[in-house]
Amino acid sequence: MKAVVLSCTLKPSPAESNTEMLGKVVVEALQEKDVEVETIRIVDLHVPPGVKTDMGEGDQWPSVHDRILAADILIVATPTWVGHPSSIAQRVVERMDAMISETTTDGAPVALNKVAGVIVTGNEDGAHHVISEVSGALGDIGFTIPGQAWTYWNQGPGPGPDYPKTGHGHEWSRTTGRTMAHYLHGAATALQRSPIRPVTQ
Repeated sequence: MKAVVLSCTLKPSPAESNTEMLGKVVVEALQEKDVEVETIRIVDLHVPPGVKTDMGEGDQWPSVHDRILAADILIVATPTWVGHPSSIAQRVVERMDAMISETTTDGAPVALNKVAGVIVTGNEDGAHHVISEVSGALGDIGFTIPGQAWTYWNQGPGPGPDYPKTGHGHEWSRTTGRTMAHYLHGAATALQRSPIRPVTQ
């Protein structure tokens, strides 16, 4: 089984990402279940705006698209900025819009029988809103979203330290992250054993 994490931090490598730090909890929990996991930091790539899978010369999204299709589990990991997903997360969702009309060789939607979840961090509130926005988009694209397929961390109201600079809420976020991994793996396993058939006209 394969999983891909799309890291939507605004920080280019090698800068430390709070979101990826929390993401490692989920990644390690999936790896314990023998899932092969790849993390892709989107900001390091040239991914222009658009709603096509390939926007032309220099576009690096097609490679990301192929790795999403090769995976059974997709995780979108995003910080919270002014109560919303990062601009990178929004761009990822917009580029994935093309997948709604893409099908496999047997006519099935390309996201059918794949599961997805969301990781959110930020020293401000708004995590549930961000989770709802991203999960809703992934559901529209065709992914199966299991119950509690998310984890988040925030400092609470007002400014405060980033994720690595405080222990506040870490235990809850880690527990929720491991639960998220368990449910994603369970749903992906069930769909592998008994895949949903595409609707035939």
